[in-house]
Amino acid sequence: MNNLQSLSFYFPELIVTIIVLVAIIYDLFIDKAKSYKVGWILSFGLLIVSFSIWKQESIVTTLFTDVIVLDPFASFFKQIIIFATILISIVSLYSNELSDYRKGEYFSLLGIITFGLFMMVSAIDLIILYISIEIVSIMSFVLAGYLKKDTFSNEASLKYVLYGALSSGVMLFGLSYVFGLTGSTNYFHIQNAIANFDQSANTALLLSMIMILVGFGYKISAVPFHFWTPDVYQGAPTTITAYLSVAPKAGAFAMMIRFFNQVFADGGAFNGFDSLSLASVPWAGIISLLAVLTMTLGNVVALQQNNIKRMLAYSSVAHAGYMLLAMPVMSSEGIYSIMMYLVMYLFMNLGAFFVIILVKNKTGGETFDDYKGLGWEMPLVGVCMTIFMVSLTGLPPTAGFIGKFYIFASLIKGGNSFYWLVFVGGVNSVVSLYYYLRVVKVMFFEGSKKDVIIQPEFAMSILLLITAAPTILLGIYWSPLADWVENSLIFFIQTI
Repeated sequence: MNNLQSLSFYFPELIVTIIVLVAIIYDLFIDKAKSYKVGWILSFGLLIVSFSIWKQESIVTTLFTDVIVLDPFASFFKQIIIFATILISIVSLYSNELSDYRKGEYFSLLGIITFGLFMMVSAIDLIILYISIEIVSIMSFVLAGYLKKDTFSNEASLKYVLYGALSSGVMLFGLSYVFGLTGSTNYFHIQNAIANFDQSANTALLLSMIMILVGFGYKISAVPFHFWTPDVYQGAPTTITAYLSVAPKAGAFAMMIRFFNQVFADGGAFNGFDSLSLASVPWAGIISLLAVLTMTLGNVVALQQNNIKRMLAYSSVAHAGYMLLAMPVMSSEGIYSIMMYLVMYLFMNLGAFFVIILVKNKTGGETFDDYKGLGWEMPLVGVCMTIFMVSLTGLPPTAGFIGKFYIFASLIKGGNSFYWLVFVGGVNSVVSLYYYLRVVKVMFFEGSKKDVIIQPEFAMSILLLITAAPTILLGIYWSPLADWVENSLIFFIQTI
């Protein structure tokens, strides 16, 4: 489809662009005290975007001469990104961390990240893939260092830039290798070229793909590309930490799934990596090793943390490992399970960070000591945090249990060669039980009971319930979500 024709299908992205421009212009003409209103502009604007995506979610086509794809798979991830952005925009209005700063540009940057993530989940061209990663990364660098008066935030931003520049450079080098080997940047042309390679090209192809994996691993916080995660998560504003742990991670997984499925697999039948005969490129083994290392290191290091925000950073690394477990299968069940897990992870992880924001507003601290007696002093917060911790562990009857169940089920269906991943994943879940329930223990069994019960402000209570309720309900009744995921598991397929 040519560029002019494509514009008629590009309404969601165009609306996001208009929202960002309106936000920037509006922020120029209002004083600092009213700049928070930009957050409401972004939130209501994204609701319109969500509706426009819903209206075209059944369309399957390419845009702008085959560089962007429009399909149900992309629409699914766009809805997740929108929901996360709206929740973060609203909670940012009530975060004391941001109270001394002008918020207009903060929300404008969130809008730009949303646009970049939309491109990321829809890219079927290496150039668009790289541009989308850079848009998201550069905006994230700025937001991580948004607390200009905080040295930890400045340090987080600097480390984010350095690690990001390194991984981006390595990935770009790998992308250039692929272009040199295949003569194209389009996924389907690359797939066709790879299918006709002889064995002599496999070494160069493997090297290029390992370099590309560096970029993917950096975005999802996979070991050994996770080094930025704990320092950036701890130093960045808590709202941004929460956002980075969900929305860019979802976009990165969508990008990674589409790349491997449409370059090294069949793109539609979900027959795994075997659809292209590349015996010397063991993708399933490479990704399996990454998954095991990621979840194991994340869980083991999380055990040693006394800062809850930093603990959740390593928890985020571990959960990236759980989701990676299903990647080696590259089947419909594997991709399906990742999509299910991401939705459930969104609620339970954002909810946990919302509690951190509440506690930080109250005490200014992030250590376990700041949570002593919290369950008695703020019962609603304590109960919600318990729900989130239990769900992150993967215990029934919570969403986290169902998410892990689908991941493990996809591995079992994948065959005997994946059974060991189920065992390792189960052991890691047991390990995570210690540090998640440690939070519950501190809230209810340490510190003195308070005679006065404190109720969080109404808006924050609603946000907690918006995340806590689905965390429980999706552990009991998840059929509507399962149907949505199943209907979204449709990729654009092109035969060269």
